[in-house]
Parts: sequence; C-alpha cells; structure tokens
Amino acid sequence: MNNKFKNTQDGALVSVKPINNKSKIGLTLALGFTLSAAFFIIATGQADAASLAKTFAPKGTGSVDHSAYDKLVRKYVKVGNDGYNRVNYKGLKSGGLSALRNYLKTLQGVDAKALKKGEAHAYWINLYNAKTLELVASKYPIKSIKKINLGGSFFGSGPWAKDILKVSGENLSLDEIEHKIIRPIFKTALSHYALNCASFSCPNLMNRAYTGANRFGLMKQSAVSYVNHPRGISVKNGKITASKIYKWYAGDFGGSKRLKKHWLKYAKPELAARIKDAKISSYAYDWSLNDAK
Repeated sequence: MNNKFKNTQDGALVSVKPINNKSKIGLTLALGFTLSAAFFIIATGQADAASLAKTFAPKGTGSVDHSAYDKLVRKYVKVGNDGYNRVNYKGLKSGGLSALRNYLKTLQGVDAKALKKGEAHAYWINLYNAKTLELVASKYPIKSIKKINLGGSFFGSGPWAKDILKVSGENLSLDEIEHKIIRPIFKTALSHYALNCASFSCPNLMNRAYTGANRFGLMKQSAVSYVNHPRGISVKNGKITASKIYKWYAGDFGGSKRLKKHWLKYAKPELAARIKDAKISSYAYDWSLNDAK
C-alpha cells in the first residue's frame, strides 16, 4: 500500500498510511469506549458532588465555638505591612500543634448539617484551613505544601485528594470540602479568598477565625488584600498578570470576560485605573510556602 505525505505545522514532511476499513472500525470502537469512559467519570464526579452537597446542606440553627482556633491564628499568623500574611510554622509546630489537633477533633464531632447556613460556611472554611495548617506544621520544615504528596490532585502532587478528615461518618478530602461542599452549597466567589493552601500565591490566611457573623467581612477584607497585591493582580505596560486562581475558577467569578469587573470592585483607585486600560496577558502561581521565617 502506498504511503501519502503531508506537511506538519512546523513544515516537516511526514508519512501517513491510509486507514483501511478494519482500522476505521477499530478506531471508532476505541474512540467510543474512550468517550464513554470520559462521560462516565464526569457524570460520576458530578453525582458525587451533588451527593455531598445534599448530605451536608445546612438545615439547622446550631453554631460552633471557634475560639480555640481564633487564639491560634492570632498568635501564629503574622500580618505584614505589605498586605501579605505569613505563618509562623516553626512556632506552631513547637507550641500550638496539640491545641490545633484538639480543635480539629472537636470540629469533626460536629453535625455540620445541623448548623445555620452562615455558621456552616464558617465551619467548613475553618476546618479546611485548620487541617492545612496541621498538615504543614507537622511536616515542617518544608519548602512547599506540594511536597506533602498524599496521592496527588488537580494540582499534581500534594495532599488535597486523600481522605484525611471524617465528618458525620463521611471520609473527606480537602478537595471534596472545597469543590463538593463549599463551592456548590454557598455559591460565592468570595469563598476563594477564605481558603488558604499554605502557598505564597494563595489568598491570605486571616488572623481571625471565621464565624457566621464575620465571614463576609473577612472574605471581602481578604479580597481587597489579594487583588491589590502583585501575587493577585499585577499590571505592567498595559498587560495584566493574574493569579491562576482566576483561570482555574473563572466560572465562579462570572467567566473570564467578567474578571476585570470583579477586580475593579476591590482594587484601590491607582490600580483600578491601570486595570481598566489593560488586557489580561498571563496567569501565574507560586507554590512556595507562606512561611514567616
């Protein structure tokens, strides 16, 4: 059988063998199985997310005492003059890890669906952040949370995909708490400013515990700090470099075409003026530890 030739995009000439009928049938079947598997995985993931959101949908009037956690973050989260918060992991490991683990144990004993909606939002944020702190402090010194490889995740290596918490009999991962509970139940882009991944490019870990009463105030405060810091938004020569958070979760912010509108809500006047006339050029993310050395 004679080969045909075609040019690739870079100009190289390659040989292409014609596909006979048997090959076409095999290729069609293989493609069909691949697409079926892909749709099954997507459908299963969506069903799982819907199931967890339903399981933990808050329906009660309860609340949680976060004072133990509030005391810890006030002591070990260092607020910088540059608008960036760093964590004293060394001090937390030596002086606060036991108290942090006790707090995590208390949270895992809470019936989350029996909470008020606002209290539940604060509960899940604090649980996510406290467990992240515990993971990093227990392994400290490390250069990045991604070095704590518990099976990978959307981000490659890291601790996010492994079941490491248990609430109301459900084994949960940090990924599930963020993507299958917090995002679908509370439906606000501001949640992204509340969750901290122990990395330089993540929004600030606040030096206060979240509560049902303060959650929106703290999230908006974190949004202002993030948008006005170069790790969040940087504008140079009419080009915007934004955090990859806005690329990964663009849909939560109204879509990529509405990102500038979102940023303008929180940008200070000088930055806002530059954002208005600039175009999004690139996205960046620094996974180095948010360590107060």
